[in-house]
Amino acid sequence: MFLSPRHAEIIQMAKDHGRVLVEDLATHFSVTPQTIRKDLNDLCDERLLTRIHGGALFPSGIENMEYEARRKIAADEKEAIGRAAARLIPDNASLFINIGTTTEAVSKALLDHNGLMVITNNINVANRMRIYPSIEVVIAGGVVRGSDGGVVGEAAVDFIRQFKVDYAVIGASAIDHDGALLDFDFREVKVAQAIIANARHVILVSDQTKFERTAPVRIGHLSQVNTFITDRCDIPSVRRICEETEVRLIETALG
Repeated sequence: MFLSPRHAEIIQMAKDHGRVLVEDLATHFSVTPQTIRKDLNDLCDERLLTRIHGGALFPSGIENMEYEARRKIAADEKEAIGRAAARLIPDNASLFINIGTTTEAVSKALLDHNGLMVITNNINVANRMRIYPSIEVVIAGGVVRGSDGGVVGEAAVDFIRQFKVDYAVIGASAIDHDGALLDFDFREVKVAQAIIANARHVILVSDQTKFERTAPVRIGHLSQVNTFITDRCDIPSVRRICEETEVRLIETALG
């Protein structure tokens, strides 16, 4: 299809940053929000973007989007989620932290804690936390994924199963409205399942854009976690699952 220069630039911005927002685009192009909404609707109708509340996502298809682009999606929301998760974890606790940009935000917020033992299959988390003498970092062995520094595979699963920790901080690439937690790499999913099975308290951290995405591999179900921290949850079925299964729902955008 023919793309106008503005449409082409919107798609490139979405590809670079993972998502675009109506208000930001309206300011950037000096047009009204109504004009941008029509642009996004047109691009979504052509399946070039995926509509979300207040903007649009660059579609991931069956492949996960580039790691740096994912890191930029909802960066402020992820920082707030990270701080909220860190407040739940006391000094002198043992915990798993798995792969993901939101779990990395939690690791950043934990740097002022003392006496932590952190077991991770995330090289980025290990590299950030290793220089703090008050935190002991243990890293899983296995296959290192070049795209994001995640350690996956059977060796990582066997390693995780050696521990029983106080807390687990996990993420997901997508959350279905029926409560299914989803990801793209079956090797990563096996590690995540081992983490869930070997923690006394599981904390799921995920921003609301994950409600708009899909992924093909099932990690587990929302009912398997103890606490779900997100910026905002506007999905009635997800809220109902949390209430019925006694999952504590924390929404950082609500203060």
